[in-house]
Parts: sequence; C-alpha cells; structure tokens
Amino acid sequence: MRRVHLAVLLGFAAFAEALSSPSTAHNNHRSAKDAKVLILGGGVAGVIAARTLHRKGIDDFLIVEARDELGGRMQDYTIGVPGKQYTIELGPNWIQGTQTGNGTANPILTLARKHHVKNQYNDLDGSVTTYDYNGFKDYLNLLDTSLDQFTQVGAVAGGRVKTQQVDLSLQSAYGIIGATPKNMYEAACQYYQVDWVREYAQAPDQNSWIASAWNNNFTFDVDMGGFSDNNNLCIDQRGFKTIIQAEAADFLQPEQVSLNSVVRTIAYSGDGATVTLKNGTTLTADYVLCTFSVGVLQYGDIAFEPALPSWKIEAIQSMVMATYTKIFLQFNEKFWFDTEMAIYADKERGRYPIWQSLDHVKFFPGSGLVFVTVTGDYSLRIEGMQDSDVQEEVMEVFQAMYPNITVPDPVAFHFKRWHADPLFRGSYSNWPPSFLPGHSENLRATVDKSLWFAGEATSLKYYGFLHGAYFEGLNAGEEIANCVEGPACTGREHLNSVVDASPYPFVSITP
Repeated sequence: MRRVHLAVLLGFAAFAEALSSPSTAHNNHRSAKDAKVLILGGGVAGVIAARTLHRKGIDDFLIVEARDELGGRMQDYTIGVPGKQYTIELGPNWIQGTQTGNGTANPILTLARKHHVKNQYNDLDGSVTTYDYNGFKDYLNLLDTSLDQFTQVGAVAGGRVKTQQVDLSLQSAYGIIGATPKNMYEAACQYYQVDWVREYAQAPDQNSWIASAWNNNFTFDVDMGGFSDNNNLCIDQRGFKTIIQAEAADFLQPEQVSLNSVVRTIAYSGDGATVTLKNGTTLTADYVLCTFSVGVLQYGDIAFEPALPSWKIEAIQSMVMATYTKIFLQFNEKFWFDTEMAIYADKERGRYPIWQSLDHVKFFPGSGLVFVTVTGDYSLRIEGMQDSDVQEEVMEVFQAMYPNITVPDPVAFHFKRWHADPLFRGSYSNWPPSFLPGHSENLRATVDKSLWFAGEATSLKYYGFLHGAYFEGLNAGEEIANCVEGPACTGREHLNSVVDASPYPFVSITP
C-alpha cells in the first residue's frame, strides 16, 4: 500500500502551488504495482532521475525519502543568537567547477541560476592567511609550491594512463616526484590541496593516484572537458537544498513523493521488486532505483532478498565513504583574519587545519561566523567526543593562532556527525588505490534488471561531486525509461570478476 505525505513536507513552499493546478502528467505506462518505478532516496540523483522519467512521459514513479524533506545530503542549520541568526550548510556548500565563458556550465550552477540561489566566488588560492601553534607565520610560498606539486602529480598520472601502468596511492605519487612533505608546514599545505580543496577528505595514502587526477581534471580543467577551476560558495539563506527542492516543485505531484519513509528491505527478482519500510508498509514496482550512499550500502542497514551477488558486494565494499566535517562557531565580534581562508599547521596532521571566515564582505559581513574543517579519520575521532570537548580543542587551536589576545568563548557552536548518521554513514565517496574501474562498473550495474543503482559514488568521472550525482540520476532515468518503454530491458552489464592486470607471481598462497 502506498503511503502518501502532504506536499508541504517537501520543505519548499512553491510545491504547494502544484496542488491548485491539475497535473499535466502523462500516464501512458501505468503499472499494476504501486508504481512502475520506485526511486529510493530524494537527493540530487533521485530527483533528477524522477525529472528525467517525467520528461520522457513516465509519471508512474514514487520517490521514497527517509527524511522529512527532499535534498539528501544538502542539509542546513540555523545558527546564532536571537537577532543574529544565519543559515549555514552542513553538507555540500560549493558549486565546484562553474563555467568558463560561454562554455559548458556545471549543471548545479545551471540549477542555481534557474532558481536564483545566491552563490559567491570563493578565492581558495589567493585569499589565505597562514598560522602555526605560535601564531601568524607566513608560508604562502609553500602553498604555491603544493599547488604546483598537485598539478605535477596529475600530469605524471596522465603519462601512466597512456602507458597502462598500475595505479598507486597519492602518497606514492608524491614520493615518486620527490615531493613528500618534510615538515608540518609542507604537510599542512598538502592537506589543503589534497584533503580539502580537492575534497577527497582523506590523506594521500588513502587516495587513488590516477582516479584523483581524472576526478579533478574532468571537473576543473577546461582542456579535459571540465567546467572551470572556480568554486562558488552557496550563501542563500533558503539553503543550498533549494536548487533541488525548487526543481522538484516544477514537476512533482504530491502523490509521487513519500517522505519519512525509511527503507528496511528490498526483495527483488527479474519480475520486479517489493520494498518494505520501517513502519511495515510494502511498496511494489517493476523497477527500483537505489540512490543510497555507498556508506549505507556498506553498513548493511538495508537488507536485500536475495543477498546481493558477490560481484556487487565486492564493488560496494571496495569504495570508501569519506567524512568531511565543518565545525561552526559564532562570536559577538570578529577578531580573526581578513582573508577568506586560513591554514593552521600543527605537529599532528589534520588537527583543525582549515579555517574559513563567513564574517567577510563577500559572505555574511557582521555575522561573527567562522568555521573550521576536519576530514577523514579526524572526523571520525571527533564524532566520538562530546560537543563540549570538541569545542575546547577547537578553541585551543584558535587561541594558539592568536597568542597576543584572549580569544573569547563562542556564543554558538555546531557540527554534524555525518558518519554516525544511519541515513548517510559519511559525507561522500572516495576512490582508494585498490578500487579499479571494473569495480566502478559493477557498482552501477543492475541486478536482475529490476534493481538499479545511482548516486555520486557510481560516477566514474565525478565521484564525490554533486554534479556526479546529477549526471548519474540523469543517466539512470534515461535507461530506466528505455526499459519501461520496452520492448526489452537489458539493464547494465557487470563483470563477474575484477581481475589484476598482470598474473600473480604465485599459483597458490594457501594450503
């Protein structure tokens, strides 16, 4: 039985306007089941897949979303004392790679323009102040060097692709070009480039060398088909999620969305699928599109009946779900750097290293807001701590950055625990050295033709990016539409085994 929730729960008021007009939907492909297509997850991939089906004349679909609004990981929070409150972004915050001249625009930028979502260029290279635990220290020259080194690492990766050499970690790559950090300042600048600016959210030893190069170039390098090397920060007080909620309001009808609906089991076969929700409701469809994060799939929070095949499980477990944590603070008055960004170098790599001022003329002047970002293992560490203990550590660093003043206590403090959230289990995917293109193919492959997968993690070129989720939702919608329209559905092919490029030196390594 289908469970339908009120349209106003979509979180975007404009959707209510759809209630006053009759639907213009085409219903040429009605199913005897609850829906022809169940779309599990109402983030970017899910909504764009639904929009694609709608544009193909297929409106017999249902978006099943666990939260009380659409948007997925595009989540915001209202921070601040009364009279000085601001909407801040806990999840995605930037349009990464915008547009060069009249060239191809990032589809996320296109959506932001369409729905008048305010965003502002963020100068990540030219507006930076540097510190260590003794206060201000100028090592901007090392930051410039680190950018050159990252560029060189990418160029060498391109050469390895041409000669079909094996992939290695980014840490190996830096060693090969003679750029292994020799001190904490070089390490902080490398962190800025790898863990933060490129948003891999993991240390170099946890990153694929070759995949990180194409992931960067296909987004930021115009010569490789990228959009631009600019990043725009969303500062819209409606929240970044507006781009997807407003887009949904353009075509979705209330009966096409089920909010507050947590999926527990997916039973599938060649004849279709049955989805069971946490509250016991069952939904049936010919096709099911899973847009869950790879972290959710890895944790086994959702049961598949029968169990997923081994090739699919291997692909899921071979990808990494990285965690990226922004820690926000508000003070009565600004006392910190006038640049947009700051880097803090510490003896411990990743200890509250990247700071950004939102109390800046380009963002929220007079807000008293600043945030610091941690990633990877350090994110997991602070998720296990009390908020008060995290705040104490952050303030220790802030005080170290400004030894000649007494840094006041913040009037507001907040961060989200992405890894602990059972609906996400992290922030976004990352490609480790052991993950191969065959794994990527298998991650997005269908199972029994009825079970489909899409999301930023299934994007070969754009994993980890919002536009990766967009393109994967678009592609899945088009392919499922072809299946619905018939006469036959082949689904997406998979590899039964992902094999090594060269044979192992031993025939057997077990008794």
